[in-house]
Amino acid sequence: MPITVQDTYLTDYAQGFPGMLADGNTQSRPSGINADATATPFGSAVFSTGSGRQVTKTPGTKFKGIVIADVGVVAGLNGTADAHGQYATMSLLDQGDIWVTAGSNTTKDAAVFVTAAGVFTATSTSNTAIPATFMDAVTSGAPVRLRVVQQ
Repeated sequence: MPITVQDTYLTDYAQGFPGMLADGNTQSRPSGINADATATPFGSAVFSTGSGRQVTKTPGTKFKGIVIADVGVVAGLNGTADAHGQYATMSLLDQGDIWVTAGSNTTKDAAVFVTAAGVFTATSTSNTAIPATFMDAVTSGAPVRLRVVQQ
């Protein structure tokens, strides 16, 4: 039986999805408890509520991290796919590289801000800064990598 040798390769890999880790780091990941009544999607920025380990999507003064995708999360009856429900424990990335969805056109190494609606943007006006930079230049709505630095 002949063996087929692959001698051509893609020039670019498929992009990631919101909440997918974009690096091989295996350091510990903090967790947070979803305090919001609505589901918190993978790849969302979350902030401290000031009450223990509870976190919220509502931008605030203390950025806690970005929600890491979890293949073990199952949407309950009338639940939201690819999201954590209220009171669920979520793994957070507070340092490293992660995929999210760009809410505006981005440039490489631009600072990251979060809108009141939880959208990642390069626009600072009326938005909350987080300790991260965009790693890619993409158009709004495209997957983009963020590099989050520990604060």
